[in-house]
Amino acid sequence: MSEQVNKMDGTTTHFGYTTVAEEEKVHKVAEVFHSVAAKYDVMNDLMSAGLHRIWKIFTIAQAGVRPGFRVLDIAGGTGDLAKEFVKQAGKTGEVWHTDINESMLRVGRDRLLNKGLITPTLLCDAEKLPFPDNYFDRVSVAFGLRNMTHKDQALAEMRRVLKPGGKLLVLEFSKVPEVLQKPYDLYSFKVLPWLGQKIANDADSYRYLAESIRMHPDQETLKGMMQEAGLERVEYFNLTAGVAALHTGIKL
Repeated sequence: MSEQVNKMDGTTTHFGYTTVAEEEKVHKVAEVFHSVAAKYDVMNDLMSAGLHRIWKIFTIAQAGVRPGFRVLDIAGGTGDLAKEFVKQAGKTGEVWHTDINESMLRVGRDRLLNKGLITPTLLCDAEKLPFPDNYFDRVSVAFGLRNMTHKDQALAEMRRVLKPGGKLLVLEFSKVPEVLQKPYDLYSFKVLPWLGQKIANDADSYRYLAESIRMHPDQETLKGMMQEAGLERVEYFNLTAGVAALHTGIKL
């Protein structure tokens, strides 16, 4: 399914399995993350049996941030990646913790401050990044790309702000092999909303999250999108049989 469809009544896109106006999607996604922000980490642990932490550790290792690096963490949410990048970049580095959702950003900012880590925190849209060209050594986005309306535009912006030789890292839920699809669907559409209701009192938001994963490009499609955005040496690593995948690309 194409990411967006032009209709007589305006430009539409998908919100999970539902077709909505583009401007409506922005508000609907915001509502989801306002709703789940306070319980986001607890729910992530339950949803992934703690595996999301291992996936993030792998992503951080692949980033290879060194002292003095400039790093942009997009859709940084509760700050898991930014926290480690701040430590690795050190006092001579510069790490921006950003998100389009104020509730998620506040949770992440408070967590960073509680760890004694002071770093710039900015509310911004990944499709219109307020940074100069060729500025960052690393750009990361974990579990945020699938919620963006114009993924191609966001990827182009991420490439724009990277320095030549800089690396983009995209960690996202992806596609499992066909043999695992039925049990994965059962878990996603039955267990996940039930957990959401019990833990966060919000089944609908977690139903959307499951649907958004299904609507996200598969591994090869996303690889192609990153190449079309102008990134080189694009590769991906399947994590936990493709439940998640880390895509990386270099700006040359």
